[in-house]
Amino acid sequence: MKPFFQNSSSFLQNTFTCCCFICCFWLSQNNKTMAQTNTKKQTQIRIKGNVSTSSYSKNEPLFGATVVVKELNKYAQSDEKGNFLVEFLRPSSLNSTYTIVAYLYGFKTVSKKIDIKNATTLTIDFNLEELQDSLKTVVVEGDSEAQNSDLMARLNAVDGMGIYESKKSEVIVLNNTTANLAANNSRQIYAKVAGLNVWESDGAGIQLGIGARGLSPNRTANFNTRQNGYDISADALGYPESYYTPPVEAVERIELVRGAASLQYGTQFGGMLNFVMKDAPKDDNFAVNIRQTVGSYGFTNSFVDVGGNLGKTNQNGDSKVSYYGFFQYKRGDGWRENSGFDVYTGFAKMTFRPTSKLKISVEYTGMNYLAQQAGGLTDVLFEQNPRQSIRDRNWFAVNWNLGAVVLDYKISNKTKINSRTFGLLAGRRTVGNLDKISTIDFGKNRTLIDGDFKNFGNETRLLHHYSINFLGEKFKKQTHAFVTGFRYYNGFTTQQQGDADATDEPNFTFLNSENLENSSYEFPNQNASFFIENVFNISDKWSITPGIRAEYIKTGANGFYKERVFDFAGNLISEVKNEESLERPRSFILGGIGVSYKPIINDKNELEIYANFSQNYRSVTFSDLRIQNPNLVISPDIKDESGYNTDLGFRGKLNTLLQFDVSLFYLNYNDRISQVERVGVAPTYTPYRFRGNIAQARIYGIESLLEFNIGKLGNNWIENILPKSYLGVYLNTAILKSKYVNSEETAILGRQVELVPPVTLRTGLQFGYQKFKLSYQYSFTKEHFTDATNVIRSATAVSGIIPSYYVMDLSMSYSYKWLKVEGSINNLTNNSYFTRRADGYPGPGIIPADGRAFFLTLGAGF
Repeated sequence: MKPFFQNSSSFLQNTFTCCCFICCFWLSQNNKTMAQTNTKKQTQIRIKGNVSTSSYSKNEPLFGATVVVKELNKYAQSDEKGNFLVEFLRPSSLNSTYTIVAYLYGFKTVSKKIDIKNATTLTIDFNLEELQDSLKTVVVEGDSEAQNSDLMARLNAVDGMGIYESKKSEVIVLNNTTANLAANNSRQIYAKVAGLNVWESDGAGIQLGIGARGLSPNRTANFNTRQNGYDISADALGYPESYYTPPVEAVERIELVRGAASLQYGTQFGGMLNFVMKDAPKDDNFAVNIRQTVGSYGFTNSFVDVGGNLGKTNQNGDSKVSYYGFFQYKRGDGWRENSGFDVYTGFAKMTFRPTSKLKISVEYTGMNYLAQQAGGLTDVLFEQNPRQSIRDRNWFAVNWNLGAVVLDYKISNKTKINSRTFGLLAGRRTVGNLDKISTIDFGKNRTLIDGDFKNFGNETRLLHHYSINFLGEKFKKQTHAFVTGFRYYNGFTTQQQGDADATDEPNFTFLNSENLENSSYEFPNQNASFFIENVFNISDKWSITPGIRAEYIKTGANGFYKERVFDFAGNLISEVKNEESLERPRSFILGGIGVSYKPIINDKNELEIYANFSQNYRSVTFSDLRIQNPNLVISPDIKDESGYNTDLGFRGKLNTLLQFDVSLFYLNYNDRISQVERVGVAPTYTPYRFRGNIAQARIYGIESLLEFNIGKLGNNWIENILPKSYLGVYLNTAILKSKYVNSEETAILGRQVELVPPVTLRTGLQFGYQKFKLSYQYSFTKEHFTDATNVIRSATAVSGIIPSYYVMDLSMSYSYKWLKVEGSINNLTNNSYFTRRADGYPGPGIIPADGRAFFLTLGAGF
């Protein structure tokens, strides 16, 4: 298949030109309107008043509330006494009735009608009611099913306990998503997140594998991955792989912030990924939801969640005790041979509100699963039959126990504090044949890798809104905010590798636990950091957001590894035991800045131009230090990586017809850790992969999301045919360029960076009619390399290209009162393709993606 964008550079130019034309046309129309308005003599109108709340024991003024006249895009913010003043010239239109709205994060929005026909000064007061649990995003929803609620949202400038002004962010609201939720289908769930490279290692969504901007998707290790704001990866510094992925049936929304998140969330290059779990229903004492899914290849998914409120209410009318929990069981035989799985996941949360200002939540997550891994294939084997498996003795097991205590305290309506204390007790075990897939499994002893993770940490944040009185009257009117915090993290990981039995059973026991054949290590690490970020609202339209982060990291490695040499018959010739004791303390400071300009903000049209620059840093992981893998050799001089991310983009909406976010990015990666193909010494000259700091990498490109409400064209033609209906299309495109520079490896100098698809495209059609919803999606990923030397094909299949591929998915749902039916067809055309080549588990070799599969879900809520 040759897509219409075969010439990616031409497509990039045309896309950017089109978006710029929309922007310029939009600005010209608004400037034209303003010019016409200013030609007539007009009277000055003053609207003043006070914004307060009675949510506390006494009436209290609200500082920093926004008061806006919607139709005129005129607004002001309340001062420390709650007073505000909006001034504007009397409009030339005959209309004299307008809507004035007051809102503040954490409080219910209040709107009132005003008539300025015979007035020059009006006094309007607002009293806002505090929300129990503030929504972190604004989702476009109407008063009927005809409105589309699938539109991509983004985080507010100041949201929750973070600042996201001028940053590229996306929010996926799961309740509004028409996709295969039971199987955690990443291709569908993240369909509108531009630039993501999705690895598909299993059809059940047990482990999430996404990467952005040329960063490896392997277990989402290049994102700082969180649940309800705290870490869920194996070890945030030394082993940031996520073996646990929250079931999206229990997730309210997914928040993503790109590389500029490094200042608030850690030193990663990819950004922050946060799963916000569902919570207790606000108004019900008890609620239960049950979902049962069946699918192809023996797939079964049972999900049930419960939530409610207990006891009396506090001063805000909120229940003093609430609870939420879920349990999920998932199993299947797998699309390929030897790929069955069983997964158990549970979550429980209790929330206590002893006062109107204090909230304490206690959370526990448990997961246990066992999966057989079909192993990799060579290119020839994949072409013959992608469903086959030549490894029937490979198994993978995970046991995850994650706990957290979250404290929120509202010091005042301007100041909040949040403290998250979290801990992890977990383990993951793999047993099987790690030899090259091009060799036959003769049934000898398997290799067992046993890892245990014990870590805990605390992150405490303070968010404060304020004004500045000494920099002029215009600056004084603006409300500013800063977030500052401290984080401490302590991790302790043990990793052992040795021989296991020669059976085909999931036996995770060493044969010689006192004298392991490969390695045994302890990896202690500590991390302490301090950060502060501030958004300065220079005017109604301009803001600047600088930030800084100070880091102290100490990682260590204590243990031994063995160098063993075998003859061609597999007999041990020699063995050398090497003992190591390493400690690597370092400290550094990261900085960044963002700028935002909003020339147009009203209830119909929005436009924001944003730019940011942030430094990034990534610590050497435990896998980089010592894992015995016959397919991989690690450099003894490997060191940390550093670099920076920068974005320039514009986003907004045009009436109800178009919503968009188009941005250019540049990622500079110094001392990039990667892998290159090398050839061993005589007499075998066996090829192998070498991993180390190989070069400086430059990755840049355009990421864009355009969402069109085509049902609104032609005087709402779709609603004239089908009342309460919606028809929309979206286009998610990323066009990337990459290059290795400043490298001593002549074999890679000037070559493309691996795992950087030149083009990824996801487009889809969304239709809704009353309680029925349908979603069709087309995904395309262009051919790209898996190693820095840009090898086309290798005998071991560990290196080589990922050929271009496309996939189509179809999902639908229908709701009737308390009953809901969902259906999904994944890989509609049954294409054969693969998204990754693995050098270890679940390979080595090509990991085929699943073929066509059918799923049916029946849900009930009470």
